[in-house]
Amino acid sequence: MKLLPALLVAACALAVQTQTMAQDWPSKPVRILVGSAPGGGTDAMARAVADRLGPLLKQAVVVENRPGASNTLAADVTAKSTDGHTMIMGVSTAHAIAPHLLKLGYDSNKDLVPVVFVGAVPNVLVVNNALPVDSVQSLIKLAKSQPGQLNYATSGAGSTQHIAAELFKDQAGVFITHIPYRGSGPALIDLVGGQVQLSFDTMPSVIGQIKSGRIKPLAVAAAQRNPQLPNVPTMAEAGLKGVEMSAWYGIYMPSSTPKAVQDRVYAEVTKVLAMPETQSRLSAIGADLTPMTQAQFAQFHTAENKRYGDLIRKKNIKLD
Repeated sequence: MKLLPALLVAACALAVQTQTMAQDWPSKPVRILVGSAPGGGTDAMARAVADRLGPLLKQAVVVENRPGASNTLAADVTAKSTDGHTMIMGVSTAHAIAPHLLKLGYDSNKDLVPVVFVGAVPNVLVVNNALPVDSVQSLIKLAKSQPGQLNYATSGAGSTQHIAAELFKDQAGVFITHIPYRGSGPALIDLVGGQVQLSFDTMPSVIGQIKSGRIKPLAVAAAQRNPQLPNVPTMAEAGLKGVEMSAWYGIYMPSSTPKAVQDRVYAEVTKVLAMPETQSRLSAIGADLTPMTQAQFAQFHTAENKRYGDLIRKKNIKLD
């Protein structure tokens, strides 16, 4: 009978230790890795969180860009990190699409844990201003008259831009050439400059260029129009059904991260996302902020992996 009191004492001691660990964390600056170059949607999401998270944690929160391999280089570094202070602004490209297209040096489902869902943004079909089209249908007509001569830019092979373009090609019956970049930033530079003719990039990446008149939006790849582009039709409204794509973002940490620390990150990032300044900043780039518990985010992660896996197999999408 003496065993029960001993177990209770041990349990209480562990609870106190766990609570102390969460209160003492972080003990040094925190890194949020981003798997693409500055200027893209993932980078914008990470910086919106980092700017407000630091004061809450009473430590510097540094955004570190590690572009390449469809956002998975940063995920690989995070998965293998042992410093207890590294996380990643995850994106569907790396955490739901890449596992079905790339041979990874980590297991996305075992080595990383979803902690906080941040939000989602739609992809937008945009074209260079010099391209003589003003609608989805006129783009399809041009592409059919010049098979293989039009190029589309993406932030990398296996990105949501890539998947959206492949859906577009399949539904429209056209052939356009894929030009992958190491992030949306460099891809958009070439789109504006005319080295490539079109892209299905995410709203945060293109909204500034659209509003400044440097590129033309033809359609939003979503079920509904976006408040930031109220005059731009959805792809279905433009006459092409079956082309819907969005990118979602969330904080992931190494699976070895103590649950108490995960809970602390969840609580503080949730506070950041509830701030009017953060909501205004993310709404301005077309983000939909849908709160989730950590358990709901984990379920969402699993469901999205299945959805993209099924889509990639059904459409026989492969890396170029």
